[in-house]
Amino acid sequence: MTKILCAAIALALVATPSFADEPDGLVLPPGFHATVVAEGVGPARHMAVRGNGDIYISTRRGNDEKSNGIIALRLGPDHRAVRIEPFSDVSGGTGIRFDRGALYASSPTAIYRFAFAGSELAPSAPPQLVIDGMPTGGFANRPLAFDGNGNLFVSVGGSGNLCTDQNAPKGSKPVGLKPCPSLTGRSGIWRFRAAARDQRFPGDGEQLSTGVRDIDALAFSPGRNALYAVAHDRNGTHQSWPDVVSAADEAAIAEEMHRIVKGTDLGWPYTYYDSTRKIRLVAPEYGGDGKTEAPSGRYSTPLFAFPAHGAPLDMVFYDGKQFPAKYRGGAFVAFHGGLGPHLAAGRPGYNIMFVPIDRKGTVGTPEVFADGFAGAAPDARNVDSAKYRPVGVAVAPDGALYIADSKKGRIWRISYGG
Repeated sequence: MTKILCAAIALALVATPSFADEPDGLVLPPGFHATVVAEGVGPARHMAVRGNGDIYISTRRGNDEKSNGIIALRLGPDHRAVRIEPFSDVSGGTGIRFDRGALYASSPTAIYRFAFAGSELAPSAPPQLVIDGMPTGGFANRPLAFDGNGNLFVSVGGSGNLCTDQNAPKGSKPVGLKPCPSLTGRSGIWRFRAAARDQRFPGDGEQLSTGVRDIDALAFSPGRNALYAVAHDRNGTHQSWPDVVSAADEAAIAEEMHRIVKGTDLGWPYTYYDSTRKIRLVAPEYGGDGKTEAPSGRYSTPLFAFPAHGAPLDMVFYDGKQFPAKYRGGAFVAFHGGLGPHLAAGRPGYNIMFVPIDRKGTVGTPEVFADGFAGAAPDARNVDSAKYRPVGVAVAPDGALYIADSKKGRIWRISYGG
């Protein structure tokens, strides 16, 4: 039976402190320990780990030369970086994964494949173009996933937070466009052939999902033989419709986790999911009054719902054997942390959540796995005061978990020692 995790429960979850002090004040479950692998690698996004242990980090463009393209790390016996090598100018699309020994990385408009000669850290051969023609503008993230059977999955977000008529009179309430033009050629998840070259988006792929506002956390679970995603939901609903959506209602607009199959409709922009009432509601720009439920059976119900605005930025399924059995087959989700004016109580996110999923695909209650990135005080959980913001997660060949930070480019390794 599908389980929904309401915002109140998720906000109440806390991590159990580790027995030993951890670097940067991180808080981990007993038996786990963190070490710093590298720092100053630029505005990190997602990570991918090669079979030999080399780490590859996607970035967002910036003025620093290290912030352009992909950052490659080679670690020494102490699991600390001994070589840091930027290469390529492919950046801005967030997605980076390995499949059958090749590295795939995305820009907002294209996906490239890098082949390696022997043990070289940075590939010497130029990249091959795998997919081109993804739309410009709107949300630029293009996260990637592979099923190991020759399929590549990519999510393409919408044109903006809402899909409204830009010609509406100034000062008037936003009016939703229907049909929303963003649902044609974007706002979905597509499947392509991983080994092919020079494919054109979207015609050479197959669309699996629609109703996507923005997705960064996209991952395939080999053990469940299924594709999963955690989606960002809408912002500013209370601000635009205070008489319809209260501040408490805004906090209940969920970040939704879904299993993606053919025909999955996440409901954007016409609806949103209320994690407190556990119902899908019609969006106010489409006539919703904060009470009217969306048509039954038309949209997908989330496996569970995280609190609003936690910003799920990455997800990885744990296929290692180093961690205790409870973690195997489950998902680690990086929550980058909510934006907005400074709040004394802090904002959701700024942590790593663990989502247990059994062999039948049944989800358990998520729990905070790693915390303390922003700082110890509650008000550190604001973008203007957070020391670090977790943005990417990846599993090492030895079963350790890597976590990347976007503010200072720090990479941690989480290991288990019993």
